[in-house]
Amino acid sequence: MLVAFVCLYLVGTLAIGWWASRRVHSATDFVLAGRHLPLGMAACATFATWFGTETVMGASGEFVKHGVRGIIEDPFGAALCLLLVGLFFARPLYRMNLLTFCDYFRIRFGKGAELVGALCIVPSYFGWVAAQFVALGIVMHKLVPAISPFAGVWISAVLVIGYTCVGGMWAVSVTDSVQTIVIIIGLTILAVVSVNAAGGLGAVIEAQPTGFFDFLPKAKPMEVVLYLSAWMTVGLGSIPQQDVFQRVMSAKSERTAVRSAIVASGMYLSIAFLPLLIALCAKKLHPELAAGDVQQLIPEMVLQHGGLPIQILFFGALLSAILSTASGAVLAPASVVGENIVKPLRGGDIPDAALLRILRMSVVGVALVSAVMAGMRGNIYELVGESSALSLVSLFVPLVGGLSWKRATQAGALAAMLGGMGVWLVCLNMHTVFPAMLFGLGASILGMLFGSLLSPRHKPTPLA
Repeated sequence: MLVAFVCLYLVGTLAIGWWASRRVHSATDFVLAGRHLPLGMAACATFATWFGTETVMGASGEFVKHGVRGIIEDPFGAALCLLLVGLFFARPLYRMNLLTFCDYFRIRFGKGAELVGALCIVPSYFGWVAAQFVALGIVMHKLVPAISPFAGVWISAVLVIGYTCVGGMWAVSVTDSVQTIVIIIGLTILAVVSVNAAGGLGAVIEAQPTGFFDFLPKAKPMEVVLYLSAWMTVGLGSIPQQDVFQRVMSAKSERTAVRSAIVASGMYLSIAFLPLLIALCAKKLHPELAAGDVQQLIPEMVLQHGGLPIQILFFGALLSAILSTASGAVLAPASVVGENIVKPLRGGDIPDAALLRILRMSVVGVALVSAVMAGMRGNIYELVGESSALSLVSLFVPLVGGLSWKRATQAGALAAMLGGMGVWLVCLNMHTVFPAMLFGLGASILGMLFGSLLSPRHKPTPLA
């Protein structure tokens, strides 16, 4: 019965996406929903960028194991990212009327920076999309044990390919608005049921060990470094990402773009506490689950303590939310492949219909590579963290430098991208004591400084 209702819910969600796809007539419609989204839809779409896999299953598992300090990266870092985007980045980027994030690098630094930036962005999404597929595989296995998590990954890939190819950002935005309402209602009801089953909020809090709710790090150098790194991984690393850019830039106006990012930040930070609370209740009620795969805590909690209506509401909303997140995550690198890699290789002047076909073919390629990666790796939180670290060490500095430093040049941007990524990869393989991304970020900063100061000035495009 549960499976039948969930399937019906998913069919309804896909039908909404198919209906929205009728508004896709150009590449701009496919990538940015025609830049027509009102505040409510833009905020919901931006909020749904990450709210799914990593928050409900990944972050809640880390919270159970490591307490508040274990979830600095997400949801705190994710909320910080959206806030910073709204305060400092949405306005100047919206004014440039860009289709993809890498268009900014071309306009500000030249075609070389556009290509290198694209080659940095695209791989950073494989881990991100893989995390969505892993979560979908776990949920499907919970609902239908005959479907293994591995098989669930590939079923998810097929669903996401079909869903994304049909409607692009219009389908993502419309379904996000519906799914946001459903997931909030479902998580709120489940949180109330879980707290009551666990003996009340006070009993849940008292059951946690000393220091579990400590927000600040211990007064030890390494603890402080790891703490700051956790803030930076998603808080700064996801700012120069195509999926965040697409959702914010889909707003109908510059003011709406700014406000939608700020509203989404507040939504993310507040709503994310619901699955964390549910996970704590599950830990108290089922300590044996906390000793195993903590990513399955909440799904198991729903199956054991939620009635059929709650199970339908939760699993239907969770599956559709993850599908939506995965769809946006696949669409982001596919947009970069089509606009910033294939299009320039074909001379930069191709019909819009041909670009749409390229975008849809790119969606298939990104989803398949990510599905292979998902089959090899199973930790959602680690997959998400790695994807954000890659963009932090390669793209964050060129973005900030290009917007705030008139002396920044193409040579500096290229040195920042290549130097940051190179140093990060070396340190990652060396298993350095300090986080590898800090070395990569430092190399990226030095690359931007020395590369720009030692090269001829490139006249920047006005941003106002």
